[in-house]
Amino acid sequence: MGRQPKQPNRQLADLVTEVRLSRKGLARRVVERGAAVGVELAYDHTAVGRWLGGEQPNPPVPELIAEVLTEVAGRRVTTADCGMVAGQASADIGLEFSLSIAEATAAATALWRSDVERRRFLVGASYAVAVYPAASMRWLTMPGPEHPVSGQGFRRIGQTDVDAVRTMTAAFRDLDNRVGGGKVRATIVQYLHSSVAPLLQSSYPEPIGRQLFATAAELTKLAGWAAYDLEEHGLAQRYLIQALRMSRAAGDAGLGAEILAAMSHQATYVGRPGDAVDLARAAQIAARTAGLAVLESECHMVEAHGHAARSDGSMCATSLNAAERAYDRADHARPPWLDYFDAAYLSAKTAHCFRDLGDTARTAQFAELSLDMSGGYTRGRAFNLCLLASARADEDPHEAVRIGREALALAAGLESRRSLAYLREVRHRLAPHADIPDVAEFRHRVLEVATRAD
Repeated sequence: MGRQPKQPNRQLADLVTEVRLSRKGLARRVVERGAAVGVELAYDHTAVGRWLGGEQPNPPVPELIAEVLTEVAGRRVTTADCGMVAGQASADIGLEFSLSIAEATAAATALWRSDVERRRFLVGASYAVAVYPAASMRWLTMPGPEHPVSGQGFRRIGQTDVDAVRTMTAAFRDLDNRVGGGKVRATIVQYLHSSVAPLLQSSYPEPIGRQLFATAAELTKLAGWAAYDLEEHGLAQRYLIQALRMSRAAGDAGLGAEILAAMSHQATYVGRPGDAVDLARAAQIAARTAGLAVLESECHMVEAHGHAARSDGSMCATSLNAAERAYDRADHARPPWLDYFDAAYLSAKTAHCFRDLGDTARTAQFAELSLDMSGGYTRGRAFNLCLLASARADEDPHEAVRIGREALALAAGLESRRSLAYLREVRHRLAPHADIPDVAEFRHRVLEVATRAD
């Protein structure tokens, strides 16, 4: 419950009268503005009545009210003008691709700090549909190159400081693959806040600055990926946008392509395949700039998955063929953050495409190939086993259960909501065979695990 002043809010009442906005209209606009930045609200005219009576809503609602009245009044309206107290952070923190490096640094560090503090508007933030297209457009149109400038700190940092962040990033990346995003995300964010933020605000020469922004971008991307793995989609968006901005400050087109591909991956997952295709195509432009054929292959693959999710088999096939051609001309040199993309991963993404197109035979074929994967990718193996089990469910439910049990055993060591989503899909595919004892037992175990996690 917010703070309850003794007097009615005359300032807010005067503003509402000035702009000729009904209580119902103000409530609707605040709810819509919240949805645009991933904050779910449920206000109506009675809530506005309480605000006019002097009730102070919890952050970030005062900022949202001020933004709505700014738009309607055609002039700048602050929270103070509304007779309200501003929170320490705006509801749209992290959702904008900043125009300057200084603004980018401030936005990223503010996001890390707010996340460490578990600010209320970040917890459970929903996916905001407009922000990825805006960020990718700014990525494509922003002039360059940029020149990272030193912060105002007295400390002078160098190569050893950047190398330390790289070492930590590699360790976090390995842990994420082995145990899932839920077990590492909070630690990554704390490290960004307590160790990386002070480095960005220190003094450094430009070559060190570029490396620092690249490593910070990579780790920020990993924090976003971990949030995505937990299905905290609004939070993941904010991290991926800030990672993309820092990769631009670093002048690292390849890393930018990888982050855009991650955005595309998430867009398909949340049911925005059209956006996924657009993001994948932006990623391809960046990958060609970087001159990395294997990265270009990945970007064609995420486009193919977007087309498959739209049930467009023809365009999916075109993108799959482009991905294979790019992969065939790739050499072995690649950045460490791209080590996961190999023939097995290519097969797994192809299996996803055929799954979404309803082709169970080819889903099974490529899911089988995807199991010939490197060690250390526990979560990925659980995903691939679930893909295969789902594809086998109708043809051989006993075999699907055997494969599903292997996936379930791996998932037991993970904290990954996406893993549970894959297991639920296997359970759903086995529903027609629920009268078979081992199928019934497996479906019950999946339900128990999923319920316990929820």
